[in-house]
Amino acid sequence: MATEWRDTGILLASRRHGESAAIAEVFTRAHGRHAGVIRGGASRRIAPILQPGAQLDVTWRARLDDHVGAFTVEPQRSRAATAMSGRLSLAGLNAVCALVQFSLPERDPSPEFYDRTEALLDLLGQDDVWPLAYLQWELALLEVTGFGLDLSACAATGTNEELIFVSPRSGRAVSRQGAGEWADRMLPLPRFMGLREAVTDQGIAEGYTMTGHFLNNRLAPALGNRPLPEARARFVTLFDRMRRD
Repeated sequence: MATEWRDTGILLASRRHGESAAIAEVFTRAHGRHAGVIRGGASRRIAPILQPGAQLDVTWRARLDDHVGAFTVEPQRSRAATAMSGRLSLAGLNAVCALVQFSLPERDPSPEFYDRTEALLDLLGQDDVWPLAYLQWELALLEVTGFGLDLSACAATGTNEELIFVSPRSGRAVSRQGAGEWADRMLPLPRFMGLREAVTDQGIAEGYTMTGHFLNNRLAPALGNRPLPEARARFVTLFDRMRRD
């Protein structure tokens, strides 16, 4: 008996398949990260809409649930022009798509995280708010994959005052007093998170170091020790370069 469903989704990637088809990977709201063949996907009519980040209305059909299946797609909106409007937007879009592909299991719905991802991509081009929104998205990614950080109180003392560190082992916040002689082994907690100070580019950069540690040392090993996508490092490097200019 054939299986069919319809959903909204974000195109993560596509590649040519045979002479005229394409295999697309889409992050859908109700069906998670899903792949399928798009017949005619390499044609002049369809190929231009198959750009990473495109918002699509997708219908998936297969004879059996475990088959690759076939997509038919209708564009809802493109993010290509916005992504191409600046280096930071393009690098950010590539990082998001690559990390979703890397991190999320196939066909496992995460509707709340999907909504968060769609909202983040809708901020593309707004370079004044994107870097912080992206950091908050990486924290949500760690949460949804089972490696969420607890930054609410000091792991050693229980206080929520002077939280300036994160334990690289537990992912919990640590206060200045609680760190003691172990302070030099801690990760910095951005001051706008622990001390409720104003958001700064320096603080956001420290946040990327923090989330990067757990993506590299907790999430990646759980997924077979595959290296994180280079797109993530390229985005962080570009942000760091731009904030120093």
